[in-house]
Amino acid sequence: MSTVARPTPPQSPATPHILDNAAWAALTGPHAPFAERVGRAARYPLDVSPFTALADPADPRAWDDLAALVGPGTVTPVTGAKSAPQGWETVQHGQGVQLVDTALRAEPAPEAVRLGPDDVPEILDLIALTEPGPFLPRTVELGTYLGIRHRGRLIALAGERLRPPGWTEISAVCTAPDHRGKGLATRLVRAVAYGIRERGDTPFLHASATNTGAIRLYESIGFTLRRRSDFLLVRTPGAQQEQTA
Repeated sequence: MSTVARPTPPQSPATPHILDNAAWAALTGPHAPFAERVGRAARYPLDVSPFTALADPADPRAWDDLAALVGPGTVTPVTGAKSAPQGWETVQHGQGVQLVDTALRAEPAPEAVRLGPDDVPEILDLIALTEPGPFLPRTVELGTYLGIRHRGRLIALAGERLRPPGWTEISAVCTAPDHRGKGLATRLVRAVAYGIRERGDTPFLHASATNTGAIRLYESIGFTLRRRSDFLLVRTPGAQQEQTA
């Protein structure tokens, strides 16, 4: 059992933390083999993850590179930016929170099973039922995904998503509605965290700022709020992908 507290190292206010731009750090680090990149912009393949990232969201050149990467008139999510440049349409603006492991009790879950490509149809069904966030046909390739089954049916899930150097995000935490209240999600979070710790990384995760129940749960098991963040859904400048006949 791993019970070591994981304090976040102090940093100078002038020094950006790697988690401030976690998607970029992942796509230019451990997840570089997945990266589709143009200059200062990168993204995952569209069947792996919806994440796109900018080297510096304050740099107009990075936005130009993103437009070149995804094409004109395309709707795409952007992390780490509070607003889009002139000429871009903001389709949606949301707020989230980022929490880091500081005192989580990480331990294996004997009943958990490793999930892989053959399990994707069941995973997608559970994701559609519980809506923990985006999960695509190849998301399972990003890291370890663990599940719990009841009478052969997949009823709970958690796994790894973004992987900046030294850190790994826990994501897709969900439980079927008829099996909630049994601590399954907590057991899976601890089990995924155990594997992350074993390779020397520190777990972190994201949640919608409005999902107060999940935030309270994560804080109660040893995660600490690190920062609030913005996420945008934007449309690139230019002609629409589909032209009217």
